[in-house]
Amino acid sequence: MPPQGTWPASILLARHGESAGNVARDAAEASGGLRIDIDQRDMDVGLSELGQQQAKALGAWIADRGEEAPTVALASPYRRACHTAELAIEAAGLDIEVVQDERLREREFGVLDRLTRAGIEKEFPEEAAARTYLGKFYHRPSGGESWADVGLRVRSVLDSVTREHAEERVLIVAHQVVILMFRYVIEHLTEQDVLAIARGEEIVNCGVTTFAFDPDIGRNGGMRLKRYNEAVALEEAGTPVTAEPDAKPAPARGTGDQSL
Repeated sequence: MPPQGTWPASILLARHGESAGNVARDAAEASGGLRIDIDQRDMDVGLSELGQQQAKALGAWIADRGEEAPTVALASPYRRACHTAELAIEAAGLDIEVVQDERLREREFGVLDRLTRAGIEKEFPEEAAARTYLGKFYHRPSGGESWADVGLRVRSVLDSVTREHAEERVLIVAHQVVILMFRYVIEHLTEQDVLAIARGEEIVNCGVTTFAFDPDIGRNGGMRLKRYNEAVALEEAGTPVTAEPDAKPAPARGTGDQSL
């Protein structure tokens, strides 16, 4: 049986709680507006009141993990993610620092930031057309990032995690596409695989995705998916479950997918 080597014992991925941006986006889409009404930078948008409740519910669920509770916490520096991690760690009663890592930040939308789907099609029809042609995995809006770009960041994070946190239990609080790209990288998925997963369901706010070390994967062991996008923390606490996408650009060709 191969040794664990540099792999962590487990990786617990959680999406941030519901944010004020999620709420504003829903209102803009419902009204047919062109822009999402937020007067802050995306990285400064905080949690809604419900999002704070969800983060605390996540922490209560972590507290019940006992010896499986995280020993390391990493978070996107975006306020909604970092605050989720802080509230969860506090509610779990853990004495660990939340380390902010810019590589875990939200995918950057560039010129499409704060625009609804209708706004993108009206103000940047060439971007909508490019995304329809290329698909969202490779389309990089002007000044922004593609999913593939986020994947490069995730590969870098995993390099650091395996180097610095061998055999530890790592909590990572980030964003929807970041979590999907962790699956893409760890499980050696294809573009088609990860897009099919994304089409299947939205990532739940404070939903839980976990990987655990398995010595039987490959020659030297690896990480095996144990749970994906489960709302167990919220359901156990009786906290409302939300799963709003962070943005809605125009759909990619042939996917019927209008999110992210």
